[in-house]
Amino acid sequence: MVDLGSLRAQAPKNTPETPQQLSAVVGMLKGWVERCGWVWVEAQVIELRRRAGASLHFLTLRDVSTEVSASITATTAVLDEAGPLTEGTTVLACIRPRVWNKSARLSFECAQIRIAGEGELLARLEQLKRKLQAEGLFDPRRKKRLPLVPHVIGLITGANSAAERDVLTNTARRWPAARFRVRHALVQGPNSVSDVLAGLAELDADPQVEVIIIARGGGSLEDLLPFSDESLVRAVAGADTPVISAIGHEPDTPILDLVADLRASTPTDAAKRVVPDAAEESRELTQHLNRLRVAILNHLNAEQQELSRLKSSPVLRDPGAALGGHVEQLSMARFRLEAAIDRALSGERTELDHALARIRAMSPKATLERGYAILTDPDDHSIASVADAEPGDQLMAYLSDGRLVVEVDQTIAEDPSSPIR
Repeated sequence: MVDLGSLRAQAPKNTPETPQQLSAVVGMLKGWVERCGWVWVEAQVIELRRRAGASLHFLTLRDVSTEVSASITATTAVLDEAGPLTEGTTVLACIRPRVWNKSARLSFECAQIRIAGEGELLARLEQLKRKLQAEGLFDPRRKKRLPLVPHVIGLITGANSAAERDVLTNTARRWPAARFRVRHALVQGPNSVSDVLAGLAELDADPQVEVIIIARGGGSLEDLLPFSDESLVRAVAGADTPVISAIGHEPDTPILDLVADLRASTPTDAAKRVVPDAAEESRELTQHLNRLRVAILNHLNAEQQELSRLKSSPVLRDPGAALGGHVEQLSMARFRLEAAIDRALSGERTELDHALARIRAMSPKATLERGYAILTDPDDHSIASVADAEPGDQLMAYLSDGRLVVEVDQTIAEDPSSPIR
């Protein structure tokens, strides 16, 4: 590399009469500087400026031990791949120096950023969270409802651990009839994931187990890493039995908390969430019974008062009194109906008499009673003309009170012009 201090100490290579172009000098400086190439550095992010819609962003990195800082440019892809970066984060950056021709400004181009130490671990966990969230594993709609009072509770935890005692003791205190199927597993170290997965598979296949608790006490980020393992998270998401995550303390949030059907802040909290409090339920039941009893009594009293009010009303004291007016109206209506019927019958009777009189007046019998007779021949055919009979014929004469048998002596035809007919 070029020692710039030694360069300044040397005499100029030219004279004022033979000046160099500034661009040429900047170009030479750019060539010297950029020969440095790519190099990994450890530094702290003290400023991060993401420009909305831009493809290039600016950071300021500072040495972790001295007050030396540098401007860094990084693309959107480099920053996204690094994970969530915040000011104050210690990173490992792969950078190379660059000199800008127009301003001769020195800056560094970044090709890759890794979060150092615990930050790197958090970044990897964050990337896994984003991946699983994109698949919908954290969607509240896929979470299963816990049974109100499970018959058998599955518990996966460390053998003789404080988490196991907290869950069993507090659950028994709240609901003495609670039954457990406990599966001990390593909850820390390289074999813990396989142990927990085996316990989960066994309890999930047990038809009597209605809910499963995975419990562990607090610990460092590294201690709780097994409960952010992708295979365990996917197994919990695919379980048929509801799963409660009770890992660590309130601030601890392994990925298992996000995929579980219920997240309990501590193992003790899991005991409170998995079963109701029998004493509290008994008190509430007593209160509900008392309120129900009071409500029934109040309802009965109200109905009794309403019944007494109805019994004291006039219509119930003397039910017939309300019918008196209706009886009178019925009598008047019956009287009017009978009078109308009588009038109608009288009119119809008069009309009938007139019709009978007209019929009788036009009947043959009435004609006979006035002195007329009806003549018929022996075959009972009516004789309507003198031409219908001859002298000597026997005829039958019908009178109003009987019949006469007559013999024709002579037939005399009348003159049609005669006034007597």
